[in-house]
Amino acid sequence: MKISSSKENILKKIRKALSQSTPIPFPQSEGNHSVFQPATQDPEIEFAEQFTRLQGKFIFCVDHQELVAQLNTLVSTRSWKKLYCREEPLKATLKTYLFDGFVETELADCDAAVTTCELLVARTGSIVMSSAGPSGRTVSVYAPIHICIAYTDQLVYDIRDGLQILKEKYQHHLPSLITFATGPSRTADIEKTLVVGVHGPKEVYLFLVDR
Repeated sequence: MKISSSKENILKKIRKALSQSTPIPFPQSEGNHSVFQPATQDPEIEFAEQFTRLQGKFIFCVDHQELVAQLNTLVSTRSWKKLYCREEPLKATLKTYLFDGFVETELADCDAAVTTCELLVARTGSIVMSSAGPSGRTVSVYAPIHICIAYTDQLVYDIRDGLQILKEKYQHHLPSLITFATGPSRTADIEKTLVVGVHGPKEVYLFLVDR
């Protein structure tokens, strides 16, 4: 097939451009340092502020005893009877301490799902979960309400810190999915009206236990 002269000229220019390296115009912009200022307050406070700003429900617990009491109060107040949990140690705790008429159910029929997480990112108020975690890919997405139980030693300041910890934890076997969930699902695609709970849970509760 014969190539027109104009097309050949274009291809020559492309080949020439590809054969010559172009210096980065702003080399300092490609640095490895965070563009954000370092933390100015405790990570627990930073996380709580960012998480609640994005409509997350934050509950701090000084120990497991308070966690049980707070979780009991929430379940009773909201009249939840069907909770889903696929993490065996956590499920055993719920069955032992979760109280009036707790009924184990399937994810599709639950009032709320309870999970743990990989990490918490203080600067963005994000819950970090992965497909390698005990709850897998779907629990925190398909449940109408997500309850996450985390610990203060899981807090990191920035996303970069969290990714580094996951890289060290999983080495050459990184999970196929790493999720940064920041508050309940929301979208404004339709007529620029914010709608909550379209692509995920309508409410997200984070119980942070001191450890």
